[in-house]
Amino acid sequence: MIGIINYDSGNLRSVSKAFEKVGAQVRLVEDSHGMEGLNAIVLPGVGSFGDSVRGLQDRGLWEPLKNWISEGKPFFGICLGYQLLFESSEESPGVDGFGIFPGKVVHFKKQAGRKIPQMGWNTIDRVDADSAQWTGLPEEAYFFFVHSYFPEPASASIIASRCDYDGENFAASIESGRLVATQFHPEKSQANGLRLIENFVNAL
Repeated sequence: MIGIINYDSGNLRSVSKAFEKVGAQVRLVEDSHGMEGLNAIVLPGVGSFGDSVRGLQDRGLWEPLKNWISEGKPFFGICLGYQLLFESSEESPGVDGFGIFPGKVVHFKKQAGRKIPQMGWNTIDRVDADSAQWTGLPEEAYFFFVHSYFPEPASASIIASRCDYDGENFAASIESGRLVATQFHPEKSQANGLRLIENFVNAL
């Protein structure tokens, strides 16, 4: 059973349907009691960093989620669910993230001709092409992005893929033990996104 965190900050229907399509059983989790009996947790997110932190705190999910991730249990973070793993964000000064990994979330640099947010399809460069995360995916895999901010991990060891957006290169995804997190939206990335989700589910 995979729990998808509902804190009024994510595209829950698309995420749920994507996991169900690869054969997973899912349930929406709205408080800490809903985390009981889960095999994995998915934290989606759209909106602002600060609002997401407050939404999770208001539902009593912040500390239980932090403990779950800290204990190395299976976790998939999407977009803000990726950004929240770090210490802070330029989007919401003074608001702490989970701090699971050292690093901060930064805004794309303003540059003539660069449209912000990045919105649309882009390729990624895999750091470790042999990782089980990429099983069955083409070498040049496209994924769907919608974001103005992205994490800068302090340690390159967790970076699973990078992406170049109009000359700015950033960490598009990370992998650490049984944790996977992506800046792109696998639930909106058609066959490639479904395969990435399936690889996560198969590893449980």
